[in-house]
Amino acid sequence: MRVIVKQRLLTLLCVGLWVATALTAAGCTAAKPSLSPAVVQTDSAAPEQTDSLAPMVSIPLDGGTLGEGQTEFAFVVVDGAGQETQFQIRTDEATVGAALLKLGLIAGDEGQYGLYVKTVNGITVDYDTDGKYWAFYVDEEYASTGVDSTQVVQGGTYSFKVK
Repeated sequence: MRVIVKQRLLTLLCVGLWVATALTAAGCTAAKPSLSPAVVQTDSAAPEQTDSLAPMVSIPLDGGTLGEGQTEFAFVVVDGAGQETQFQIRTDEATVGAALLKLGLIAGDEGQYGLYVKTVNGITVDYDTDGKYWAFYVDEEYASTGVDSTQVVQGGTYSFKVK
């Protein structure tokens, strides 16, 4: 009789542990924030930020031409899934960072080395929490300067890619 009771208790304990593990695993996957932005397609190029994990931005879904000015350059965003969005930027700003900040395409924190970009085209990636970061490229070459100190060149191509 004691053996049967012990077997039933062990079975109940195993089932309880299995259920607890399953619930923990389900809770961990549900808690991860999405890196995909919530995007609202509008005629305006000014971003509309909300307090959600995926900010609402009013940037055209397919890229397009943004800004006004005499200088034009290509801006490419490659997200964590490898999806590419291309923009043509028109500006009178002197640096790529100033042009992209003015259009609401990038955001980040000021640090001792300049702007640490955490959000590009409404997608936030933070090395401290994700283990990934936005890498900045100039004409397909890894940039040797920060976005806020890179001078705009007519017809140049600038990109951010999740790494």
